Amino acid sequence: MPRGDKSAYTAKQKRQARAIEEGYESKGLSEDIAASRAWATVNKLSGGGKLSGSGRKVSGSVRKKGAQPSKRKTAKR
Repeated sequence: MPRGDKSAYTAKQKRQARAIEEGYESKGLSEDIAASRAWATVNKLSGGGKLSGSGRKVSGSVRKKGAQPSKRKTAKR
Protein backbone atom coordinates (compact mmCIF):
# COMPACT_ATOMS: atom_id res chain seq x y z
CA MET A 1 0.00 0.00 0.00
CA PRO A 2 1.60 3.30 -1.05
CA ARG A 3 2.02 6.09 1.42
CA GLY A 4 -1.11 8.23 1.69
CA ASP A 5 -3.44 5.45 0.56
CA LYS A 6 -6.78 5.78 2.37
CA SER A 7 -8.10 2.29 1.60
CA ALA A 8 -7.40 1.09 5.16
CA TYR A 9 -9.92 3.54 6.62
CA THR A 10 -13.54 2.75 7.39
CA ALA A 11 -16.42 4.62 5.78
CA LYS A 12 -17.06 6.41 9.06
CA GLN A 13 -13.47 7.64 9.24
CA LYS A 14 -13.68 8.88 5.64
CA ARG A 15 -16.91 10.77 6.44
CA GLN A 16 -15.28 12.30 9.52
CA ALA A 17 -12.27 13.44 7.50
CA ARG A 18 -14.52 14.98 4.84
CA ALA A 19 -16.52 16.92 7.44
CA ILE A 20 -13.39 18.11 9.26
CA GLU A 21 -11.81 19.14 5.96
CA GLU A 22 -14.86 21.22 5.05
CA GLY A 23 -14.61 22.95 8.41
CA TYR A 24 -10.98 23.85 7.84
CA GLU A 25 -11.74 25.11 4.33
CA SER A 26 -14.53 27.32 5.67
CA LYS A 27 -11.93 28.90 7.96
CA GLY A 28 -9.88 29.87 4.90
CA LEU A 29 -7.24 27.13 4.70
CA SER A 30 -6.18 25.72 1.33
CA GLU A 31 -7.55 22.35 0.22
CA ASP A 32 -4.21 20.57 0.64
CA ILE A 33 -3.60 21.82 4.17
CA ALA A 34 -7.23 21.24 5.16
CA ALA A 35 -7.04 17.64 3.91
CA SER A 36 -3.79 16.86 5.71
CA ARG A 37 -5.05 18.38 8.96
CA ALA A 38 -8.35 16.51 8.64
CA TRP A 39 -6.63 13.13 8.27
CA ALA A 40 -4.25 13.96 11.12
CA THR A 41 -7.28 14.69 13.29
CA VAL A 42 -8.98 11.42 12.30
CA ASN A 43 -5.77 9.52 13.07
CA LYS A 44 -5.52 11.21 16.46
CA LEU A 45 -9.14 10.39 17.32
CA SER A 46 -9.22 6.80 16.10
CA GLY A 47 -5.65 5.57 15.89
CA GLY A 48 -5.47 5.30 12.11
CA GLY A 49 -6.97 2.84 9.65
CA LYS A 50 -9.10 0.09 11.18
CA LEU A 51 -9.33 -2.52 8.43
CA SER A 52 -7.56 -5.87 8.71
CA GLY A 53 -3.83 -5.81 8.21
CA SER A 54 -3.34 -2.18 9.08
CA GLY A 55 -1.50 -2.80 12.35
CA ARG A 56 -4.46 -2.41 14.69
CA LYS A 57 -3.58 -1.96 18.31
CA VAL A 58 -5.61 -3.01 21.32
CA SER A 59 -6.72 0.00 23.30
CA GLY A 60 -5.30 0.44 26.77
CA SER A 61 -8.72 0.36 28.41
CA VAL A 62 -9.28 -3.29 27.52
CA ARG A 63 -8.09 -5.55 30.32
CA LYS A 64 -6.48 -8.88 29.49
CA LYS A 65 -8.54 -11.96 30.21
CA GLY A 66 -7.99 -13.14 33.76
CA ALA A 67 -6.30 -9.96 34.94
CA GLN A 68 -7.08 -9.00 38.51
CA PRO A 69 -8.07 -5.47 39.49
CA SER A 70 -5.74 -3.57 41.78
CA LYS A 71 -6.09 -4.43 45.48
CA ARG A 72 -4.58 -1.18 46.68
CA LYS A 73 -6.07 -0.04 49.95
CA THR A 74 -7.40 3.46 50.28
CA ALA A 75 -6.91 5.65 53.32
CA LYS A 76 -9.89 5.70 55.67
CA ARG A 77 -10.92 9.11 56.91
